[in-house]
Amino acid sequence: MPLAPKSMPDVEQPALTSDPAAVREQLHRLLAHPLFANSKRYPALLAYTVEQTLLGNGGELKERSIGIEVFGRTPTYDANADPVVRITAGEVRKRLGLYYYDSAHTGELIIELPVGSYMPLFRQPEGFAESSSAIIEPSHALATVISEPQPTVFATPAEVPAPPRSSRLRWPLLALLTVVGCVAGVLIGMRIQPTPPVEGPSNIDRFWEPFLSSPNTTTFCLGEPAKNIDLDSINSFEAPVGAPAEPQKLYVRLHLSGNLALADVITLTRAAAALESRHKAFRVVPASEASFAQLREGPIVLIGAFDNIWTLRLTQKLRFGFESKNGDALLVDRKSGDKTTWATNWDLPYQKLSKDYAIVARIHDGTTGQPVIIAAGISEEGTEAAGEILYNPVYLNTLLAKAPANWEKMNMEAVIETQVIEGHSGPPNILALEIW
Repeated sequence: MPLAPKSMPDVEQPALTSDPAAVREQLHRLLAHPLFANSKRYPALLAYTVEQTLLGNGGELKERSIGIEVFGRTPTYDANADPVVRITAGEVRKRLGLYYYDSAHTGELIIELPVGSYMPLFRQPEGFAESSSAIIEPSHALATVISEPQPTVFATPAEVPAPPRSSRLRWPLLALLTVVGCVAGVLIGMRIQPTPPVEGPSNIDRFWEPFLSSPNTTTFCLGEPAKNIDLDSINSFEAPVGAPAEPQKLYVRLHLSGNLALADVITLTRAAAALESRHKAFRVVPASEASFAQLREGPIVLIGAFDNIWTLRLTQKLRFGFESKNGDALLVDRKSGDKTTWATNWDLPYQKLSKDYAIVARIHDGTTGQPVIIAAGISEEGTEAAGEILYNPVYLNTLLAKAPANWEKMNMEAVIETQVIEGHSGPPNILALEIW
């Protein structure tokens, strides 16, 4: 993504096309939507810029002031070395576009964040008969939105707040049953975002077609960070999880018995929307409980890499795969003459993780005889970024633009990179692609 200037020129305050109460009501509607609710950075920036604009301070919204007020940066921080505001603003623009492109939101007041500016614009949709303008009253209502924890993607009707970052991955296995029970209701608001109108099915439909056309139930197989995988068992399809091993430092915080990675569960929810919105049956099983016989029963979605033995097994035969060697977690290119690798050191303190790598694949697996989709990162951020390609038409279209016209009948595997800022993944960037 090209970097925006560090500061924006002053511009005139835009004229509101509706009263501030309507803008705030629409803002809360946006913040409750899954496109924003499963993050802390995106709703914080959107809420802050909207409120400051309503207060008449839109012309003062600069990259540095937002970095200081929203993200807690020091007044002297280097915006070029720490582009958190630019990256977050880009994601907010993208998510606003996806939200309003959904026909379910036709007729709603539109909040835009123009490119090159941090001051949002508010307008009514076409054909709306605007009422007389209202006086803009200062409000502190959104200050609490910025400071309070955001609801997780699995919020119940009571909207349980998301856990703090330190417990981001503490998702009990027993809660998986609750997740499956809630996912149908949650996915009503998480429908796959449509691509611009074209003749025939969308790329999302075409990508998922082997799953949508199968008469059998799809199995989502999730990794388990709390389980220590014996890598010697990769070739044994009868023993998913081996004897405990010494926990690697990068995943020390994951070794809490009975837990799933929250990022994996978020990826599950987003990917499952492709099936739920099309009324296709699916089931969810942790990797340690998934048998080879189960995986032969229907299409498979594998989520997670080093915490999912089935991902390690199925990617053994692919060009890009995962290895652990000399204290490094590796994503390797087995066909590269210079043995290209993308690595993360297991001894790296988790808080210093700045980028992650992942595999996104759509293949027909000869061992199980089933279509398989894989979203797997070296760490959780990579998995979450890979999962965005499975449901977000913007990123999927970027991937498919590099594929031949008949990609639907072929296997594909891609390596992606994502920047990690404050424990959150950025957009997926495609580094390599294999089509066969």
